[in-house]
Amino acid sequence: MHPIPLGRKNWLFCWTELGAEHLGIIQSLISTCKLHDLNPYTYLVDVLQRISQHPASKVNELTPRLWKERFADNPLRALIDPRHPQRQSSL
Repeated sequence: MHPIPLGRKNWLFCWTELGAEHLGIIQSLISTCKLHDLNPYTYLVDVLQRISQHPASKVNELTPRLWKERFADNPLRALIDPRHPQRQSSL
């Protein structure tokens, strides 16, 4: 099943134009990740953690295509991810 056709009816109720715009941005990022063979969850977790310390002048490095070249080999992980280096194995 394809996510965009599935959500079409639900997206009629974004409530505001801003909400619809944000939805479009997120869908665009997810589609671009898939286009570049990236896991969207891994990409978004890494970028959302990295963005606060990344220089604004190099924000283009956080686009999916350039992120794959630069950061995909060692992405930042969520604490709930079992592969997170600080996660205790006894959880």
